[in-house]
Order: sequence, then structure tokens, then C-alpha cells
Amino acid sequence: MSVTCPPPGPVSLVKSPCINICRMHAPTGWCEGCARTIEEITAWSRADDATRLAILARLPERRVLLVEQGVFSAAEPSSP
Repeated sequence: MSVTCPPPGPVSLVKSPCINICRMHAPTGWCEGCARTIEEITAWSRADDATRLAILARLPERRVLLVEQGVFSAAEPSSP
């Protein structure tokens, strides 16, 4: 009996904002490196490009708040 694997999904053109600083900021619930929530981080690998772009659109405002709170790892956002 042979098993056929489904074809791989389309390759995403939207890069992850992860900068390998994976620490959650307790007061906000956002990652100190990329400013995403745990839910956004875990959903990223199976998200389509529209969902990824929606997540990315929320990050600049969050980064500003993190910087204001002294979380400097968010000061240099990665490029999309």
C-alpha cells in the first residue's frame, strides 16, 4: 500500500518578524523581540500571506509601546 502526501502549500513571500529574542513581556503579553502574541507566533507557520500581513500591520504600534516601557530589543524592527 502506498501513501500519497499532499502537495506542499504555496511558499510565503511574507517573512517572519522574529529576531530570535524570544521573551514574553508580561505586562503586554507581546514578544520583546518581534512584538507578536503567543497566538500570533504559533499561528504564523500555517497562516496565509493576508493573515501574516495583518499581523505585521499591528507590530509598529506595539514596538513603540515596548520601547516606551524600556524594552529595547523591539527598537529595531526587522524588515517584512
